[in-house]
Amino acid sequence: MFGMIPFERHDDNMFDMFDNFQKKFFNDSNAKLPAFRTDIRDQGDKFLLEAELPGFQKEEISLELKEGILTIKAEHKESEEEQAKKGEYVRRERRYGSFARTFDVSGIDESGITAAYHNGILELTLPKQAPVVPQARQITIG
Repeated sequence: MFGMIPFERHDDNMFDMFDNFQKKFFNDSNAKLPAFRTDIRDQGDKFLLEAELPGFQKEEISLELKEGILTIKAEHKESEEEQAKKGEYVRRERRYGSFARTFDVSGIDESGITAAYHNGILELTLPKQAPVVPQARQITIG
């Protein structure tokens, strides 16, 4: 309870010593975790992006591609009517949640991107662009 006080406490209480040790030792352990876990594999002519989105329905996931940036967004929404249909809760911790990540897809054939969602895993196939080979041409002398 005293951890909710909005000012700095001094470490002069013996019982706080263990709490403060834990806070200092694990200070940034979760601070830099992404919104959801994503793996990207190089499969030669394409990349395979796998994003873990457990608990989401396919309709709650949106993919947007704009100016070489791919945005994956997953959002839970629940109205009060849905809550009333499911019954009275003693404790409800997930009524709304939104997660989003962006990826630079330069070098990807944007027209060939495909997506599938199975068992909480979103799979995106990102085909690589064919390398541009400079073409030689003959110049006539006039």
